[in-house]
Amino acid sequence: MVGAVGMLAAILRFASLGSPNSLVFDEVFYVRGAYSMMTLGYEGNWTGANNLFAQGDYSGLETEGDFIVHPMVGKLLIQLGMEMFGVNGYGWRFFTALLGTATVVLIALIARHLFRSTLWGGVAGLLVAIDGESIVLSRTALLDNFLTFFVVAGFGLVLVDRAKALPRLEAGARRRRVQLGLLAGSPIPGWGPRVGIRWWRILAIVAFGLAASVKWSGLYFAATFLLLSVIYDAVDRRAAGYTRWHLSSLVRAVPTAVASGVIILGVYLATWFQWFTTNGSWDRHWAEGHPGEGVTWLPDALRSFAYYHEQMWHFHTTLTSAHPYRSSPYGWILQLRPTAFSFEDVPGAACGSTRCVTSITALGHPSIWWAGAIALGYALWRVFRRLDVVALTVSVGVLAGWVPWLPFAYRTIFTFYSVAMAPFVILTLVWALSRIAQPEHLGGRWSRGGTIAVASFVAICVVMAGYFAPLWIGWPIPFEYWQIHMWLASWI
Repeated sequence: MVGAVGMLAAILRFASLGSPNSLVFDEVFYVRGAYSMMTLGYEGNWTGANNLFAQGDYSGLETEGDFIVHPMVGKLLIQLGMEMFGVNGYGWRFFTALLGTATVVLIALIARHLFRSTLWGGVAGLLVAIDGESIVLSRTALLDNFLTFFVVAGFGLVLVDRAKALPRLEAGARRRRVQLGLLAGSPIPGWGPRVGIRWWRILAIVAFGLAASVKWSGLYFAATFLLLSVIYDAVDRRAAGYTRWHLSSLVRAVPTAVASGVIILGVYLATWFQWFTTNGSWDRHWAEGHPGEGVTWLPDALRSFAYYHEQMWHFHTTLTSAHPYRSSPYGWILQLRPTAFSFEDVPGAACGSTRCVTSITALGHPSIWWAGAIALGYALWRVFRRLDVVALTVSVGVLAGWVPWLPFAYRTIFTFYSVAMAPFVILTLVWALSRIAQPEHLGGRWSRGGTIAVASFVAICVVMAGYFAPLWIGWPIPFEYWQIHMWLASWI
């Protein structure tokens, strides 16, 4: 089943990937930046019309460094795609489509692990595969889909770390009871054993470092999921019977926090290698011209780097320019203001109507997101009223991708940023669906009525995905067909 949803995801993400062979929305920044890195070794400034690039005219590239406001990893992947497949729509979108497909597979595997069911894993993978926002961002060379992949990979590695550590913890508890002459299930005095080097947790931290090296918002997910791993330790040590489980978990959280800071910073610095090794990068030699300024105890290269990041932070926290698709993060969970990446009239023969258009709209699948909002409310209720660890696990990713943006509602931000929380919206939804089909009071057995309701919902999602697909993939459609998809005034 995982292979089937992966194949579906690949079809929806790779079919006609090179179309349109023009720069869509913010591709103008990231694709041209990646080409500049491929050509100059750093991101140079561009002049001239944006559409010249897609026509093969790169004369607008200057040797003067450009002020960029996002880290390097996403653009390095875009660059690699162009080096492999050429400077065309397919080349600059290849890796976002590949990692978008991989995200679907990872979510299917994660759901199978969390819900202990291949079926529910397949449902989760299916819903991510057909989610509109996930499709559009997988078919567009922006940064947010790369962020999503590394966040999901890090989350999956946190779960693997727990799965690997738990048997060692339980085996240690059994040995300790034998040593103390205690009965099975009896409380064990003490903190509990060490379980060795947590290599899977270290890999998770590396993945979160790569996420932060795509966009800084990856740090929100890093902090959230690493805190979740500490909660797992506390829960598992308590379940094993150790009386001082809380102190043990807190003490062991300290080296985790230190390692996280060191590894994430190390990964982040390493991904800026082109900035450090070229002379033309923006502000690369700022420190040499400003002695005694900035963080003076740092070497010149790092002092310039720190000053550059101060400028980036200022940009991100003060950007309030008007934009027609600017959206409030309070409406993201309901997809109230989707982002139109492209909208063009095309010849009438393209769709057999008097007016044909192509539209690429980063709109999350309405049924999935609206039902996901309800599921999130239910999951949070379970967390606070029942201390449900599974509910916490699936919902915390939604909060990590959403809540930190709420204080920045004054900024110019867009709904498509929420693609990073889309997999977790779907995990939360599938968790809720599983509880409808296999309610708690039946001990996990299937409910006939609940199963029919869930199957019907999933079928509706599949049909609706076909209905919205032309607006996600950019197929030529009659203008009237586009109009009937604008269910809310805020979608226009």
